[in-house]
Amino acid sequence: MQPHTTVILDNGASSIKAGLATPPDGIDHDHPKSVPNAIVRSKGDKTTYFGHQLGRCRDYSALHYRLPFEKGYLVDWDAQKAVWDGVFSSEVLNVDTAESSLLITEPYFNLPNIQDVYDQFVFEEYEFHSYHRCTPAAMIPFGRLFGAAAASPECLHVVPIINNQIQWYAVKRLDVGGKLLTNKLKELVSYRQWNMMDETYIMNHAKETCCYVSNRFFEDLETCRSNPKKNNIVREYVLPNFSINRHHGRVRLPNEELSATDQVLFMENERFTIPELLFRPDDIGLEQSGLAATVAASISLLPHDLRGMFWANIGLIGGSTNFPGFYERLSSELLTLTPVEYDLQIYRSEDAVTEAYRSAIAFVNDPAFSARVVTREEYLEVGSNASRRKFTGWQSSSAPGDESTQESMIEDRSQPSRKPNRARARTTTAPGRRR
Repeated sequence: MQPHTTVILDNGASSIKAGLATPPDGIDHDHPKSVPNAIVRSKGDKTTYFGHQLGRCRDYSALHYRLPFEKGYLVDWDAQKAVWDGVFSSEVLNVDTAESSLLITEPYFNLPNIQDVYDQFVFEEYEFHSYHRCTPAAMIPFGRLFGAAAASPECLHVVPIINNQIQWYAVKRLDVGGKLLTNKLKELVSYRQWNMMDETYIMNHAKETCCYVSNRFFEDLETCRSNPKKNNIVREYVLPNFSINRHHGRVRLPNEELSATDQVLFMENERFTIPELLFRPDDIGLEQSGLAATVAASISLLPHDLRGMFWANIGLIGGSTNFPGFYERLSSELLTLTPVEYDLQIYRSEDAVTEAYRSAIAFVNDPAFSARVVTREEYLEVGSNASRRKFTGWQSSSAPGDESTQESMIEDRSQPSRKPNRARARTTTAPGRRR
């Protein structure tokens, strides 16, 4: 029996992008349903919301999040099942799992024991007909974007791909992501202005609304220092007012009159010092190089005759790449690291958040997809060994000509790269030009 449809879950640590490969008429499969991947308790209306139900919340102050993911790995399976139950229900996708196939994403360097639990949930709990499990970057070659530099709420990854295969020996992880940036913004604002340590939802919206990546870091820092609250950088973020059902904050417009009940949060150098951590994680004591140096370190591990191709095909996916100025800053810093004989080209996605999902749609429609799934019959016969044979991962990967063990791969990956100089790279508006 063939499955009636294929369910696609881009199972992110912050949100799940979910949809059907063959959606009903009138539904655009390029725009998935985004479901918060969390169980949220609201102190205001004293109600618990599971994933897709968060939109019903009437008071977003002091929300308590129970997250299935920690440090980039799925660890709370009870919470994850509660969110998945809502996604598969009639309120979201309305699918019969027993008659459907599943394509689900997993974290990079996912642990074998965790992968086995994925198999158990898919086939024993939900009884899917078949499924395929892979990382988000593994599907990018089937989409419309070249290369891969992926961002997630927990961390950033640089993922080289050759012939549709991830080169795991050159994959690099940077332990800075959207979640860390939001937490650092909460700490700064709480120290300088209002106590916002319990307002994760509000501060995440403030981060997405106000923050940007500076291409003139020291100049912007001096501007804020010399003339606080009266310069072209400062923004006034008007906090939500739940007493009048205004659930989201906003940036105050020029000459806008405020009511007596409005509370204003002044966003000064926080606007650019928070995203700066993507390029300077050592500012908060992380013994890691910034994103540009991490990309260069990853490419340096690839075969010498292929490096020029990778410098000319760098793609950006993930929510953290949406900061204004991110592309220009990354281009500027990478240009100083690119060998003189190579050209630099960075590709931006039309929608970096859903790029992996749209690539998954193309992957499911590829004729080779049916040969890459594990069926429930295969699982019942040999267990998770069926998945290990079909889903090649980092455990079975090694560098060309390298006979080192998996343990040495993990040890090497944990070593920090040499820090680059603090000097800022010059800005370029012409990616792809030769140095």
